[in-house]
Amino acid sequence: MRKVLLIVALAIVVSLQAASSLNSWEQGTSKQAITAYVDAVTNKESPDFIPIKDRIAVFDNDGTLWAEQPIYFQFFFAMDRVKALASEHPEWKTTEPFKSVLADDMDGVMKRGVPALLEIVNATHSGMDVETFKSEVKAWLKTARHPISKRPYTDLIYQPMMELINYLKANDFKVYIVSGGGIDFMRSFIPELYGIPEEHIIGSNGRVHYEDGKIIKDPEIHFIDDKETKPVAINYVIGKRPVAAFGNSDGDLAMMQYTDANTEHKTFQLYVHHTDGEREYAYDRESHVGRLDKGLDHAKVSGWTIVDMKEEWKIVYPFEL
Repeated sequence: MRKVLLIVALAIVVSLQAASSLNSWEQGTSKQAITAYVDAVTNKESPDFIPIKDRIAVFDNDGTLWAEQPIYFQFFFAMDRVKALASEHPEWKTTEPFKSVLADDMDGVMKRGVPALLEIVNATHSGMDVETFKSEVKAWLKTARHPISKRPYTDLIYQPMMELINYLKANDFKVYIVSGGGIDFMRSFIPELYGIPEEHIIGSNGRVHYEDGKIIKDPEIHFIDDKETKPVAINYVIGKRPVAAFGNSDGDLAMMQYTDANTEHKTFQLYVHHTDGEREYAYDRESHVGRLDKGLDHAKVSGWTIVDMKEEWKIVYPFEL
């Protein structure tokens, strides 16, 4: 019996060590900053110790935890939905932006800007209950492929960031997703893919209504979780200021400033800088998706951690293991 208990104990230790490892990170500035921060705030003898109840970490999703080029993956889903529903909407053949979608004219869609993208989302994400919508997303993710890499979208998560999430969780941080992506879209795959529960996912959302025991999605945007609204959403849902924030774009700047302004606890802010044009994509100040301009300048002045993806990540995606 004692031998069995010893084996179980060793297995638990090995499991915890694996969960808390940052094996895909080079031994560089960013990894050292992460581990130094966590060591400081989890050591009860440290002046920077943070009680478990206050260890709140918030992560952006697109471009921070999985890829986002050439456009956010949710919009690929929406455009595939347009094609699937086209037979029910013959008017789409002559009506923009749907006409461009059906013609596979991505440039035509993008030229019409955010209003066109929101119109596509409203048309394809509504008229069904939440559970049905989630099932549609899950089914799409099983077969859909990224137009450039030709890999499943679920292959394009960042292995180093998944390790970072597990490392924080192993050190008793409560991890939340705070993203501009649709909340129901993200809740369809993040719990299984990232190991983060649905109630810890904060995102943009459309209006809904209750009907016969179901929550029905309406064709209208209710809340866009981006830029200055991210701290607002954190306040509404979490109810306390985070101590650690992770992002990749100017859309995350307000969330990171809000975290940095925590006067009660030592904080940590990290930007993923997309510098690897071979394994992933290289972009920052001029990108139409995930632009990192003001945030990059602010991070340098404020002493935040900026991850050089090319230099500091041994691998980018899990399939490289």
